[in-house]
Amino acid sequence: MIVRIMGEGQWKVGDAHFTELNQLDDELLAEMESGDEEGFRRTLGALLDAVRRLGEPLPDDALEPSELILPAEDASLAEVREMLSDDGLIPG
Repeated sequence: MIVRIMGEGQWKVGDAHFTELNQLDDELLAEMESGDEEGFRRTLGALLDAVRRLGEPLPDDALEPSELILPAEDASLAEVREMLSDDGLIPG
């Protein structure tokens, strides 16, 4: 799956890693719902770090369609809330 981090670029992440990413996404959703700004910041950073660590960066000139778009690390709680579906940032 191709994952875009807004303002940074794209990574190709294998399906085997989505269990870990979904766990972080579930934590992020819970922190957003409770208004835990500190937890939200920590978990958003961990989610983005996991994509960077587990994925293979695509060249800047690659024009692959992103199947998943994640917010930038400095995105506000309100901005991320607008991006959410019922499942969080990562469907499924």
